[in-house]
Amino acid sequence: MDSAARYQQLLDEIRVEFPGFQLIDKESSWLQRALARALALATFGGQTRYLTDYVTTLGARVYIPRGWSARSANDRYIVLRHERVHMRQFRRWSWAGMALAYLLLPLPIGLAWCRYRFERAAYEETLRAASEVHGELDERLRHHIKLQFISGAYGWMWPFPTAIDRWLDRTVATLGVG
Repeated sequence: MDSAARYQQLLDEIRVEFPGFQLIDKESSWLQRALARALALATFGGQTRYLTDYVTTLGARVYIPRGWSARSANDRYIVLRHERVHMRQFRRWSWAGMALAYLLLPLPIGLAWCRYRFERAAYEETLRAASEVHGELDERLRHHIKLQFISGAYGWMWPFPTAIDRWLDRTVATLGVG
């Protein structure tokens, strides 16, 4: 199956699983613009690309940055596989449960164990999808994922590089790719 067809098939599957699914331009949302400002402040400038580079899922709404349609079908496929994990988390934990756990427990910045667990599950799906699409994992992807955990991008949710490396090693080993 070619990349465009695979991406379209995923969109169709998501629409069946989540009838309220929407892709929404992030910059058109007042909430997303407000969140971008709040994140830049809360992370002391560690997260300034929230509107331009990050995809954000709230329930079945997936907020996409400018240039989404210019990304390759493979990239959009991999990212939406990640975001579908978050949609399922919202369904399981509810909006209130996700908001409380993701944003505050046990700490909003630094040791954000719940955010770490939610994102770890989603990034494991990212790695699975990337290995399916590319047959191997680029070291740049692994480095990018590591930075999401240990930097201000997600508020230093799990700032332990060695622990993240061990988790990535185990995850990649289960996929059987390099």
